Amino acid sequence: MALCSVRRSMRTHLAKLRKTTGYSFSNCKKALETFKNDVKQAENWLHEQAQKEGWSKAVRLEGRRAKEGVIAQLMGDRVAVMLEVNCETDFVARNETFHSLVRDVAFATMAHHCSRTGVQSEYVKTVLSGDDLSKLCVCEGASLAERLALAVGRLGENIALRRAVALGVPAEWHIGSYVHGASLGQTDVAMGRYGALVVFQSGQGEAETMGRKLGQHIVGEAPLSLGSMEDLSCGDSETRLLPQPFLAEPSKTVAQFLSEQGARVLDFVRFQCGEGDHDTKQ
Repeated sequence: MALCSVRRSMRTHLAKLRKTTGYSFSNCKKALETFKNDVKQAENWLHEQAQKEGWSKAVRLEGRRAKEGVIAQLMGDRVAVMLEVNCETDFVARNETFHSLVRDVAFATMAHHCSRTGVQSEYVKTVLSGDDLSKLCVCEGASLAERLALAVGRLGENIALRRAVALGVPAEWHIGSYVHGASLGQTDVAMGRYGALVVFQSGQGEAETMGRKLGQHIVGEAPLSLGSMEDLSCGDSETRLLPQPFLAEPSKTVAQFLSEQGARVLDFVRFQCGEGDHDTKQ
C-alpha cells in the first residue's frame, strides 16, 4: 500500500509539474526523483536548467533566420504598446510558451513607459529596440533576457525581441488600435501578423469605432507618412496617409473623412511581422 501511495503521489506531482512548467515528461520525472517528490524544488531546478540551456541555445541559434512571430498590442488608459517578437516557424508563433513571453514583453514595456512618463499632459512616444527590451524586467524581477532564455530552452528555436513602441496621450486625444488576424476573445494582449496604432481626436464620431477604422486602413494601405489635410492624392502610388482613399469609404480620402467628422490624426505607427526594415517610424 505504501508503494502504491508513493506512486500515486509521484503521478500527481508529475502531472502538476508538467502543467505548470510545460517541460517534458522525462525532465519532470528526473526533477521529482532528484528532489524526492518536492514539487517546488523540482520546478526551480527545471527553470534553472532550462535557463542555462536557453543561454547556450540562444548563442548557437542566434544567426538563424527568425522572420515568423507576432505583432502584439496592449491597451491601457490613454496609453498603448505595440511590439514585435520573432521566431523561426509559424508553429512556435502559435505556441502558448511563446505567447507567454510576448505578454511579458508587452507588460514590461507598458510599465517602463508609464514609469518614465507619469500622468500624461502631452503626447509621448517611447521607441525601444530589441536590446532595450532585453534589459527590461517583469513583475517578478527577472529580466526579459532571462525570460527569453527560458523560452529558447523550452522551444529550441531562435527567438528575437525585435522592437516596441509605447504611446501616451493627454485627455483630449485617443489611441486607435487594430491587429490583423487577432483571435476573438483575447482579453489582454492582442496578437497577429500586422498591427497599427493611431493617435487622433475623434470629433463627432464614436472614438473606438473611428480608431479601429483608421487602424484597419493603416494596416491595409501601409502609408509611410502622415501628410497634411490639404495634400492632393498621387493616385495608386500615394504613400501619405491623409490623401489616400479611405479604406472604409473609398469615395473619400482619409482627410475628407476626418474633416466631415471634425476629427484629426496626429500620428500613427504600423508594424508588419518580419518586414525587412525594423526601425519604428519616427
